[in-house]
Amino acid sequence: MRRKTKLRHMNTPPLPPEIVTIIDAYPMPARTGILTLRNLIFDVARELPEVDTVREVIRWGQPAYMPQKPRVGTSLRLGLHRDAHFALFAHCQTTVIASYAQAFPGWDRLDGNRAILFDDLDQIEPERLQYLIRCALTYHLKEKP
Repeated sequence: MRRKTKLRHMNTPPLPPEIVTIIDAYPMPARTGILTLRNLIFDVARELPEVDTVREVIRWGQPAYMPQKPRVGTSLRLGLHRDAHFALFAHCQTTVIASYAQAFPGWDRLDGNRAILFDDLDQIEPERLQYLIRCALTYHLKEKP
């Protein structure tokens, strides 16, 4: 019998039922990794006053996270990946992954401009990933050339 998802960070909002249904369908290693990344997204968002509130919705069948206010940031999604146990996805038409790869060359396994891939919980490096999450959640606030 599968164990139901209950892992939650102290200051992270409760999982909406529709998100629980999706995450509970994932294999256990992916579930734990996805919940860890979810906690990190909410932790980073709390440090960004310009973001205010993060919406948790379903996009492309995956949990997605974006600022409640329009034109502040772009979405991040969490889910399974064909080449890894789980992944952190960014909108492929943004520079979020490219900026991250430039700041931390060779540190992570990437799927082009779409995702950071993980096979194990130990591959989640909060200090580096906070940079990517900040870039995504404030994407539209960057000064344009």
